[in-house]
Amino acid sequence: MVAVCGALLLAASFSQAEAARWRGEDVTGCSRVGHGCVTAPVRPARFGHEVRLPGGTWIGCGGDCRDKLREQTVDFWDELSSGKGGRRR
Repeated sequence: MVAVCGALLLAASFSQAEAARWRGEDVTGCSRVGHGCVTAPVRPARFGHEVRLPGGTWIGCGGDCRDKLREQTVDFWDELSSGKGGRRR
């Protein structure tokens, strides 16, 4: 029981540190095939970080916010046609 409480406390403090690190940050995702770049804000969320798409929708980064932004915006159709678009990360 004490170990579980200690682990939860450590996770909570890490999440607060991560949130402080990302507060007010923007990321830029650039196309791999020449479709340009897009910049968007990132925010901490309950299950990791989220990036805001140009339409205003926040989506989970699933690891790398720059890649997620690129995949869902400037390279969306290329990712979809290559068979990667339907894959969840």
